[in-house]
Amino acid sequence: MSKTVPTSLAALAMVLSAPAAANELRDDLAADMPELMELYRDLHANPELSFEEHRTAAKLAERMRKIGFDVTEGVGRTGVVSILRNGEGPTVLLRADMDGLPVIEQTGLPYASTVTATPASGVTTGVMHACGHDTHMAGFIGAAQLLVGHKDSWRGTLVMVLQPAEELGLGALAMLEDGLYSRFPKPDYALAFHDAAAPAPAGTIGYTPGYALANVDSVDITVKGVGGHGAYPHTAIDPVVLASAIVMKLQTVVSRNSSPLDPAVITVGSFHAGAKHNIISDEAKLQLTVRSYSDESRQLLLDGIRRVARGEAITAGLPENLMPEVTVKDPHTPSTFNDPEFSEKVTAGFRQRFGENRVMEWPAVMGGEDFSQYRRAAPEDVKSMIFWISGTPQSMLDALEKDGTPLPSLHSPFWAPDADKVVAAGAEALASAAIDLMPIGEN
Repeated sequence: MSKTVPTSLAALAMVLSAPAAANELRDDLAADMPELMELYRDLHANPELSFEEHRTAAKLAERMRKIGFDVTEGVGRTGVVSILRNGEGPTVLLRADMDGLPVIEQTGLPYASTVTATPASGVTTGVMHACGHDTHMAGFIGAAQLLVGHKDSWRGTLVMVLQPAEELGLGALAMLEDGLYSRFPKPDYALAFHDAAAPAPAGTIGYTPGYALANVDSVDITVKGVGGHGAYPHTAIDPVVLASAIVMKLQTVVSRNSSPLDPAVITVGSFHAGAKHNIISDEAKLQLTVRSYSDESRQLLLDGIRRVARGEAITAGLPENLMPEVTVKDPHTPSTFNDPEFSEKVTAGFRQRFGENRVMEWPAVMGGEDFSQYRRAAPEDVKSMIFWISGTPQSMLDALEKDGTPLPSLHSPFWAPDADKVVAAGAEALASAAIDLMPIGEN
């Protein structure tokens, strides 16, 4: 294990002044780390795609049973719910996601994935934990072991959720629709962490009060036209030209309809039309990703997309029966909102435990995370927070500072986090936060 060493006298003082139980938690984690890293390497070498996490779920379910939890498999298809009741007190949900990505790994790690699979696209591809879910799972198991080992430090109910299909934005909803809050204890608090390719030392904890991650909408636009010969464009209505006009005009929905103080993104990721040089096709297809934070902003963007598509079609002279078809994928991934007061309460505990230099507020991002669904399903009852843990190796930070070499992002085939620091920080942060939320003296 690579232990965290405080880099300032103030941070050292905070660690030395921590309760004895806090130091015991870290000592126990240090003893567990070799086994947790062995688990991490196995998970990394054997990733599975969304809703195909059969081996992963079975392996971790068995691990949770041995630790002492009451385990239910097959929740939301491949999800696992583990319950541990330890007297009267609050209910805390801890979550880790299990799925890998259709990415061919190029990290050069000795335990790199060589797994291949054929996803719904029909294209056989490599599979990789390019988003770091393997670190999430290993840290999750580490937290479970710490909490069982320190049952005398807390009172309440633990609901530990291994979730499928985060990468599709569908796994949390599938578990909720399969009775997560009715078949099992509904949480008072929900917590998760995500590794980050951040310009900060590995093991640094980042948090964002309020909106932390965005609404994610996938939008398809089918642009109709009237096909014809490329030499005689006046006899046709060219859907390529029309779709191109729509692409350009869409940018004004953000720049001229949305407030500059309200972050929003419309990106056209795919444009397909035609099959031959000299034929004007009768159809073009656009695929968009749309990002926002509030429900109101989301609706403004989606309405704007429909308005632009229809308006440009009218300008091009298309009849009513050939108006573009705009389809918004349902369900979408809702934005993730960290309850501000709850976030400050949790991070105050982190600062005391890890030191001010390792806990910092980070700006919100336009990525998506379906952890949002756990709060959204019961916003009056569940306070939730997802936080980041930097996994960026020091060598990458040195290269960034020396010559500006960019950091590989999550989902990159080159993303290889400093896994032991992510796992250790994640396990300790989840366990310590759960203990702080279920104190014995207040139950």
